[in-house]
Amino acid sequence: MAPAILSLTMRKTYVLDTNVLLHDPHSLTRFVGNDVVIPIDVIEEIDRFKHERTERGHNARDVSRRLDAMRNGTGLSKGISLPDDIMLRVYWDEVLGKHVGSADLNILRAATTIQKDNPKQPVVIVSKDINLRLRADAMGLRAEDYESDRVVPTELYTDTRELTLSQKQFEQLNHDGAIPVTVDDHHPNEYVLLRSESGKSLSALARVNGDCTELRRIKQHKNGICGICPRNKEQYYAVDALTDHDLRLVTLMGKAGTGKTLLAMACALHEVLVNKAYRGLVVARPTVPVGKELGFLPGDLEQKMTPWMRPVLDTLEFVFESARQIGGHRQFDSLLKSGMIEIQAISLIRGRSINNRYIVVDEAQNLSPLEVKTIITRVGADSKVVVTGDPYQIDNPYVDSSSNGFNYLADRFRDQAISAHVELRKGERSDLAELAANLL
Repeated sequence: MAPAILSLTMRKTYVLDTNVLLHDPHSLTRFVGNDVVIPIDVIEEIDRFKHERTERGHNARDVSRRLDAMRNGTGLSKGISLPDDIMLRVYWDEVLGKHVGSADLNILRAATTIQKDNPKQPVVIVSKDINLRLRADAMGLRAEDYESDRVVPTELYTDTRELTLSQKQFEQLNHDGAIPVTVDDHHPNEYVLLRSESGKSLSALARVNGDCTELRRIKQHKNGICGICPRNKEQYYAVDALTDHDLRLVTLMGKAGTGKTLLAMACALHEVLVNKAYRGLVVARPTVPVGKELGFLPGDLEQKMTPWMRPVLDTLEFVFESARQIGGHRQFDSLLKSGMIEIQAISLIRGRSINNRYIVVDEAQNLSPLEVKTIITRVGADSKVVVTGDPYQIDNPYVDSSSNGFNYLADRFRDQAISAHVELRKGERSDLAELAANLL
């Protein structure tokens, strides 16, 4: 595993592929106590991407600026010393300078030459390209994925925590709405199913408070939210988190059909139009296609975005049909025209400061950790952000079930008092959808 923070006992030389730098421009300084080598072909690939008006283009420009600032008058080919005992250099020789073969092949050649020049120091190619790692292995070279921001999905799973209460504790919970926490290993805002030791069919749904001192009974909306009624306890947990103004960040994880987007949109509309807790709703999705690219789409920006945002529009339509009217509004078209509801691509959020809005980021498993950071740092005063994701349904070729931004975000905020993480387990869309999610 490529090191992120800890230095290793034996110094190594890490040869970075282009996709590592585009995935995380900070990777230049992640390899503590080791040598970092960037082949000249990687620099040229970075140069080709720098004009793109995408997150990849932004990262390419960021890498170029970082390298330029680091050299500080020193030749990169000779190597420059960075903090944390890192030696960085750009590798070039006459063979690579002649552009012999593909960039991947030249990276392999560079690693081979570096290993021959210094056989006592292990050389490791770091790439997010599986095929490059396989080719390196076939050539007898070490190759690893870039894993400094990897979070295995199983680390995010929320086991169905159940606690048994005495009759007295249950009475106190019913009377006061809360009881002191009885165990020490809770996360802030963790959800718990409470049962009575009396043997009676007494149960309650509760949430640990932010400082892990109390178990508070969650509020259950008898008539649902905007016509949408929770169908299982995890959905009740989600509704509680989605409608709590004190929780500034909520991550909803679950497979297709578990109700992530539907619950998020229903609760967002309820908070914006009924409770008027926020000035508007912002919905953002990554524009990552399923299957082959369709090419350029005709029309203005709104027309281009419509196919990408169709799932959001379908969900809005379903919620309004279920509720019939929300806060005096029977349709969402006028809300879109007035700007009270904004639907846009993730790439258009950069540079904004989104104040007093309910923000829903859908399909976040297709985002990189850096893209998620960019979005969350756009959240301004009095805003709430909900991030949904299914780590096992990824369409972005540059991230996987462990390196995506959704996992990264949920993991980093698990112990923060202003955030909550809920895993939705049971599919409720239809019996067919549930079977497809489990069997396919």
